[in-house]
Amino acid sequence: MRMISVGDIMTRNFVSLAPQASLYDCAKKMAKESVDSIMLTQGRKLVGILTSRDILRAIIKKPGLNLKKMKSINIAAKKLAVIKPSADISQAIEKMKASNFKRLPVISGGEILGVVTIKDILAVEPEFYSEIRSLMDVREEQSKINKTTRPCPIEGLCENCGALSDLLRVEDQLLCPDCRDEMY
Repeated sequence: MRMISVGDIMTRNFVSLAPQASLYDCAKKMAKESVDSIMLTQGRKLVGILTSRDILRAIIKKPGLNLKKMKSINIAAKKLAVIKPSADISQAIEKMKASNFKRLPVISGGEILGVVTIKDILAVEPEFYSEIRSLMDVREEQSKINKTTRPCPIEGLCENCGALSDLLRVEDQLLCPDCRDEMY
C-alpha cells in the first residue's frame, strides 16, 4: 500500500472561531457550515476544540444557560491529540483509536494547518474502513450500555405534586425534578 501523508488529505478550510466566541455564535456557525466541531484559535495557534456534543452537554447540565454569555473556551476540550502533516494516515488512525477521537488537528511549528477526519481518510483509502469500523463499534456498544444503565425520563404527572413534567422513578414513585431534588 502506498504511503499517504496526513498533510495530503487534511481539510485545510476548517471552521474556526476565537476562544472568546459565545456558545451561541459557535452553534450558529456549526449549523451554517454543516459541521459538528469548531477549532478555537488565537491567530494560527489552536487553543481548543468545541463540538456540538460539548454544547449539548452544557445545555443539559445547566438548562437556564445563556448561550450568548457563555464563552466557548469554558467548555471546550483543551487537552488535544494532534498530528503532524508528515505523519501517514495509518498513524492518524492509530492515534484516533488510542484517543477515541474522530478528528485530529494537524499542527506544524505550533500552528494549525488543517484537520484530518475519519471521512478524509476513508475518501482516499476505503480499505481502512474495517480498522475504523472497530472504533465505531466500540462507541456504539458503549452508547448501548449507557442507555440501558441510565433511567429514561417519561412525560406525565408527578405522583407527589401533580405537575406535568419529565418524570423519573424514585423509590417506586414517578417524580418531577423539583420533588426529586427535595428528596435528596
